Amino acid sequence: MIEYRYDTQLLIDAENLDEDEVSEYFETNFKGDCLLAIGDESVMKIHYHTNEPWKVLEYCASLGEIYDIVVEDMDRQARGLKG
Repeated sequence: MIEYRYDTQLLIDAENLDEDEVSEYFETNFKGDCLLAIGDESVMKIHYHTNEPWKVLEYCASLGEIYDIVVEDMDRQARGLKG
């Protein structure tokens, strides 16, 4: 059984992004694993496994414009179905 079902990925386009601040917010406010928050001050890639992808999207949208959004159901993928 997969503990965190949704693989959530997106890009954030904004000014003054900080990898450490974003990572700390995730660790403090979200339940999940496999966090990847990399980029520079203007573009950041987010990858995160969670059961509440809408919260990730809401937070990231508060930082700037989000795009290239992908939310995949890893439980379905594990059963051989389209995620």
